[in-house]
Amino acid sequence: MLNWDDPIAAFKNPDKAIETPAARVTETTDNIEQHHGEQIDVKPAAPLFNNESIKPVRAEDKRVINGQTDVNQLAPFKYPWAWEFFLNANKNHWTPLDINMSKDVQDYHYGLTLEEKHVYENVLAYLTTSDILAMRNIGLAVMEKMTAPELQIYQARQVYEEALHTWTYQHCIESIGIEQGEIYNRYRVVPEINQKIQMANQRLDAALRADIDLKNRDDLEEFVMSYMFFAGVFEGCWFYNGFSPIFALQRRGLMTGTAEQLQYIMRDEVLHCAFGIRVVKQIIQEENITLDPRAVRAMWDESEAAESTYANYILRDPILGYTAEDHIGQFRYIANRRAKSLKLDEPFPGAENTLTWLDEQANMRKEKNFFETRVTEYQTGGTLNWD
Repeated sequence: MLNWDDPIAAFKNPDKAIETPAARVTETTDNIEQHHGEQIDVKPAAPLFNNESIKPVRAEDKRVINGQTDVNQLAPFKYPWAWEFFLNANKNHWTPLDINMSKDVQDYHYGLTLEEKHVYENVLAYLTTSDILAMRNIGLAVMEKMTAPELQIYQARQVYEEALHTWTYQHCIESIGIEQGEIYNRYRVVPEINQKIQMANQRLDAALRADIDLKNRDDLEEFVMSYMFFAGVFEGCWFYNGFSPIFALQRRGLMTGTAEQLQYIMRDEVLHCAFGIRVVKQIIQEENITLDPRAVRAMWDESEAAESTYANYILRDPILGYTAEDHIGQFRYIANRRAKSLKLDEPFPGAENTLTWLDEQANMRKEKNFFETRVTEYQTGGTLNWD
């Protein structure tokens, strides 16, 4: 018999036989107990499953949601692209401890103007809460509804990455010496930040409803709209735009450690956005959904209004090389790109790229002095592609 306090005890005494379940069953069968003079028949246990009812999983039978195949069986793949997302995500592995933050400490306390500190602090105040929302959305509202495991496996990695991003912001705040209780509570007390968080909370709550039924068309469309919002707007536009003010400081040689942290995060978000958009399109195709154009239009308009309010707060006093007008214009331009990827009409026709340097700035730079920072080389290409 196994000893949980000393599990290898039986192996120390080879002369003593190890009792097995089969031996116990034989002993019980051979020694049928008597109870009040009546014999008790010991019947064999019923088989756990009927082999005749088990059919192999076929790739063509899988579905993103509402599938009937065994969700525990990974292959054969119906969505090999989802597995490729997972493999590529694992090539971008890092921790915030890989980046030297010493220059940021100097910059924050002695190099930034009051206006630049205002921008830096409020960008972090927004991001600290946003990535937790993104983590909860994928981990709690989306992942459990997927019925193809190749999708869930990438999403499990995404949950980890959102937690890693949350650690990164905390590490930046702690390294610089900003009071954490104050910065973490800003999303609750600053209306311009809270507005964006509440919009995301409403979408998340809709997908988290305990009684949601994805076989009901109304519930299904509400879930798709929620997923589309998080992939296309929350991560695809708001995160992309949210990093931009820090990259503007980096262009001038300021807060370079934080900016490098965000470059690593940006690589993750590229995959998150692209994966989410692809899943949404797959659901729309498989479930034959036609989204209400008024609901889609409202999503873009509300998102733009919230982003404009936020931009005018964090950039109420423009900083060198970056203004609220730049920020809002870039949102509209990126929103058009996301809509195009979703095969939707452009919400802001004619929007121009107001930050032509952003895509290049967001890429990892390899030409680093070995003694200044620890470089994590990637196995994948360095160019970001948000389309």
